[in-house]
Amino acid sequence: MTRATDPLLPPFSSRSPAPACLLTLAAALSLTACSTAGSYPSLAYRAVERTAMPAAAAPAPPPVQLPPPTADLTTRIGGLVAAAREADKQFAAKRPAAERAVSAAARSSRTSDAWVSAQVAVSALQASRDTAVASLADLDSLYADARQAEPVGDSPSAQAIDTARGQVQALVDSQNAAITALDTKLMT
Repeated sequence: MTRATDPLLPPFSSRSPAPACLLTLAAALSLTACSTAGSYPSLAYRAVERTAMPAAAAPAPPPVQLPPPTADLTTRIGGLVAAAREADKQFAAKRPAAERAVSAAARSSRTSDAWVSAQVAVSALQASRDTAVASLADLDSLYADARQAEPVGDSPSAQAIDTARGQVQALVDSQNAAITALDTKLMT
């Protein structure tokens, strides 16, 4: 389509662009006449605004040093970890018998004596770790109490409990993995 036949496009004008420029210049000059030459208020702070501004923040006080765990707590944590380790030793002692019973019953039917014996052996293995699980629960409770007493950060007591929890949790996780493997082998 050409410019001559398109109704939306303006046709070429043979006139010079001078009238359009003059019109634009006149509009710009007329707008400048609207401004006044009066004085404007200062943008500086007024006295009222200065008193309403907050003062510079005081430096943060140094963090409070929390006391180390008490001897009673340290003894209790040590006892719970020792109980969990003892339970792990019992678990390790009963594990070979449970593994032999599960291997013997691996392809047996669920009503066979071998399968029932394997279930009993796995149950005895699970029962041998009850003390470790109870120790972990006690450590969890101690940790929750320590965190509640000092909610802002980890106190030395909470850190000591958390370290012990990590040790006992590793024992329990290892035991869980062994029992899951035996259960899986027995169910297939």
